[in-house]
Amino acid sequence: MAFLDTLVAAFKGRDARVPLARGMSSPWFFAEAAGARTPFEYSVAVRRAYLENPVAQRAVRLVAEGIGGAPLLPVEPEIAALVGATSAGQPLLETLASHLLLHGNAYVQIIRDGRGRPTELFALRPERVSVIAGEDGWPSAYGYAVAGRQIVIPLLDEDAAPGIIHVRYFHPADDHYGAGCLCAAEQAVATHNAAAEWNRQLLENAARPSGALVYDAGDGNALSADQFDRLKAELAGAFSGSGNAGRPMLLEGGLKWQSMAMSPADMDFAALKAAAARDIALAFGVPPMLLGLPGDATYANYREANRALWRLTLLPLSAKILAGLGEGLAAWFPDARLAVDLDRVPALAEDRERLWSQVSGAGFLDDAEKRTLLGLPERKARSRRQVQENIS
Repeated sequence: MAFLDTLVAAFKGRDARVPLARGMSSPWFFAEAAGARTPFEYSVAVRRAYLENPVAQRAVRLVAEGIGGAPLLPVEPEIAALVGATSAGQPLLETLASHLLLHGNAYVQIIRDGRGRPTELFALRPERVSVIAGEDGWPSAYGYAVAGRQIVIPLLDEDAAPGIIHVRYFHPADDHYGAGCLCAAEQAVATHNAAAEWNRQLLENAARPSGALVYDAGDGNALSADQFDRLKAELAGAFSGSGNAGRPMLLEGGLKWQSMAMSPADMDFAALKAAAARDIALAFGVPPMLLGLPGDATYANYREANRALWRLTLLPLSAKILAGLGEGLAAWFPDARLAVDLDRVPALAEDRERLWSQVSGAGFLDDAEKRTLLGLPERKARSRRQVQENIS
């Protein structure tokens, strides 16, 4: 590796790269100052958000499935098969988009055959991958830890070909790892889950808040220890739990029921849940209207919201993923261009039709300039035989 690094540096130039700070093995487990919120741990946050929260799961799936099903520009059949194949039973682009949204980092291992040609692109789980930095802090290899074992994947092999592709979101305080959307949405997810849990417990108690029994004998005497224990045992056995919800309570003289919790109207949990759900949708870049959230009239209709989803979220994220894959595969496919075919996206049909009409009506442009503005490749020059066949 030292010889390869020297050779690459010689071709790049004599100016050395500035050193980087070495990151921790896990970018998502960090302690904050005293009194701050609890540390963010990725596996726990993913379980709470993707597996337990319907809004976060739907937002992630809406973005990931949109990118996984986006039509791509025509490329070589070999690279099209690599990008369009599945990774561990899941579409590759959909998996990478989910990893970026949740973790902020996506890792793709390039698996090659005996001739050194790539045969498969496998998406690695990001929480298992760590950057192995060199002496200057720049990544020299990647470690993959699972079941007590760690596999080292070199950044470049003996032929200076990449062994792994790392695509990440921007992190202003880390040189090696990106920051995912889940990190910003964690508090909104916790609030939404807490409100849902409170509502569930309220329904199990026949939609009645908890309270207390107050003893007022009038003569100033208090309950004896035996009377207090017997009353507490009867309450726990006969009136607690969802099975006893709605059961009437018979109170003796001197006992009265007093509600101790605020009413649902005072707490306004419906508005709290809706606000937390909108924060989750905002963090993942999904218009709240597409998630069915009430009270959100930012967009005139679903068509406009769907267009905003593509313009503001799906296209930038897909461009990041496809650019990373294209850069990693450039050693074998130098002329390949991985990009979304905008003319085949149904949500952008009106925008593309308007663009085509404007470009077609520009008489001061020739055909080559119009094709460039529309993102089309240059038209190949026809041979003399083809011209004669068209004339005849």
